[in-house]
Amino acid sequence: MNPEQSAAVVVLPDPLTRADVPRLCAELTAALAASPTATPACDVGAAVHPDLTTIEALARLTLVARRAGARLRLRGTPPELRALLNLVGLGEMAGESGEAGAPPGDDGADPPGAGAPTPASRRSATE
Repeated sequence: MNPEQSAAVVVLPDPLTRADVPRLCAELTAALAASPTATPACDVGAAVHPDLTTIEALARLTLVARRAGARLRLRGTPPELRALLNLVGLGEMAGESGEAGAPPGDDGADPPGAGAPTPASRRSATE
């Protein structure tokens, strides 16, 4: 993010409840309305014990940002949240702006052999 560009930041509380989610979305909506060129960001540093409520909040905040024509950035993603995002197929959200979004050396690509088995590998496994 350009240091001169403002950010519309919401902070996930600890603990986070489902009742917090609409308020967080309203905060982000108001911040983006007040500063339409701001980069939407979510400080998730307090989410040290994330659960599906955390995922729901991030998914809904992402929709708010997309509706404003922007991409939500995460700040301070703890390893537990990064692992949960990967587990539910939202690992790309863990890429952070201005911080190490992925573990060192992790370029986001699957390691060799991590994909679906090929017909040849299935044959060799059964022979």
